[in-house]
Amino acid sequence: MGLPRSLWKNRHFSLSTCLCDLNYIWWGRSLNTINFLTRLSALYLRKSKMQHRHQSSRRPAVPLGSRILTDPSKVFEHNMWDHMQWSQEEEENAKKKATENSLVKVQSEDQDKYEKEASKYWNEFYKTHKNSFFKDRNWLFLEFPEILPEKRRHEFKIEKISSEHTKINNNNSFSFENEMLKEGEKYWRKNYRGGSTAGQGCVYNENQAKALTDNPQGKNCGEEFGKLESFPGCDATYRILEVGCGAGNSVFPILKVLCNTPGTFLYCCDFASGAVELVKSHSSYNSAWCSAFVHDVCDDALPYPFPDEILDVILLVFVLSTIHPDRMQGVVNRLAKLLKPGGMLLFRDYGRYDTAQLRFKKGHCLSENFYVRGDGTRVYFFTKDEVWNMFNLAGLTEVQNLVDRRLQVNRKKKVKMQRVWIQSKFQKPLLSLHYPEETTKRHPCK
Repeated sequence: MGLPRSLWKNRHFSLSTCLCDLNYIWWGRSLNTINFLTRLSALYLRKSKMQHRHQSSRRPAVPLGSRILTDPSKVFEHNMWDHMQWSQEEEENAKKKATENSLVKVQSEDQDKYEKEASKYWNEFYKTHKNSFFKDRNWLFLEFPEILPEKRRHEFKIEKISSEHTKINNNNSFSFENEMLKEGEKYWRKNYRGGSTAGQGCVYNENQAKALTDNPQGKNCGEEFGKLESFPGCDATYRILEVGCGAGNSVFPILKVLCNTPGTFLYCCDFASGAVELVKSHSSYNSAWCSAFVHDVCDDALPYPFPDEILDVILLVFVLSTIHPDRMQGVVNRLAKLLKPGGMLLFRDYGRYDTAQLRFKKGHCLSENFYVRGDGTRVYFFTKDEVWNMFNLAGLTEVQNLVDRRLQVNRKKKVKMQRVWIQSKFQKPLLSLHYPEETTKRHPCK
């Protein structure tokens, strides 16, 4: 018996679909064969779940919203509409506006001033606005569940939100796949999880860590690490760094969830000392599970208050766009060194032709797609290809990289604004598997 004709007509059928049909074809065979195929299907689905759901050309199974505008006459019924598709005319008009407002560049001496005095302008910003300009980012856990340790993620019901959204997108196959996943999880734990520690989407064998500890060069590395035993968060087992924390609009939503989670620690930094002071003076700040410090990520010679390769997560949200394009790659390269093998860098920032870019007047353009605001702060507008190139060159692997297009509405003024953001997740590979010559650079005691 061959495969159903419908499968052969569709040249792009997935392995999971094929295996599911094989289950059906061989249903009359032995129970052992059925169990094997079921487990194999579940194993494949579980292993490829993240990769399949977060391909750049697909709508992700979770987040980025689910409010779709199907009736244009109802556009002013809500403040935001998700997953907007631009027409060719809208795309061309956006390019035209960006070209027009880039014709007159800021004079070179003023550009040097904005670069050298960047921290000054941000300090003035926080001195003026305090912590009232930005809203708390309570959406972080929906878009980036990886912020949380795996156990806490489950408690926070992120997986439930994920499965519900997947059910909407895959009405025909979700129930069957979900049952298979449950069976496959048991099989996976029984056969593959022994002696391993789960990373962010990777499985790291503890024998690899032992091998490094036994390595003479690794011992030297461990001795150097021992000198830093007293660094903040040294006893933690799960560490997060937020770069460009500002007044704490991400810090405190994260702390609210993590403060009751043993073994977690949050670092947060900003190169505006005024912003860091706002974080430290907040009533929810506690040095027992958080360390805020002043740091210029563009200064490669400036050490972090903790060793390399100890971070599980780095949060980089609306920060990289404030840095001169020529310095971005160096910043990303340095941050990648802070991640553990298997650690995740979570990125969200302005996308090309966002309303904010199109609103700039002539004379505010510093360089292509890079502008200065009236208060002296700067902003760059990315494409997802640029983002992929930067993180790929830093040795990180794509988990998610997409353009988030939304329609923001001012219902009172009847104004519509096309918002564009880039959202990405990049993971550090296991060095012991991909770069064996670099394993001695790791700290075996982490």
